[in-house]
Amino acid sequence: MNPAPYSARQHWIGVLARARRDELQPHEAALRDIEYQLIRGPEIGMTLVRGRMGGNGAPFNVGEMSVTRCVVRLADGRTGYSYVAGRDKAHAELAALADAHLQGTQQRHWLDEVITPLANAQAERRAQKEAETAATKVEFFTLVRGEN
Repeated sequence: MNPAPYSARQHWIGVLARARRDELQPHEAALRDIEYQLIRGPEIGMTLVRGRMGGNGAPFNVGEMSVTRCVVRLADGRTGYSYVAGRDKAHAELAALADAHLQGTQQRHWLDEVITPLANAQAERRAQKEAETAATKVEFFTLVRGEN
């Protein structure tokens, strides 16, 4: 088994973390249709969120947020990890199972069936939100008074 390239795995873990649980629900039976054990069962914790003014200023603490993490190991030894925002233990377990499945020989199947549709839905939501935000943009301009 060759490990998946880091950038590809980074992409699908991000997609799984941003997915809604109801988007993963249709795949639950297929994801759980394998022998696995919980290495670290879904557990809820907190993480500190940091920001930067203007994207490049000095970092500051925004506040804390809830996160749920989970680690699973499939019978063949593949290990899946997940961290998801919020307090949804089922979402964290499904995301960890998906990560483990994506490291196997049927990676193309899981990419086509789960990751690509989720990524497309997320891109569509992001574009819709950007369009809604752009509609509220205010253009400022300055009038110059001429001397008569």
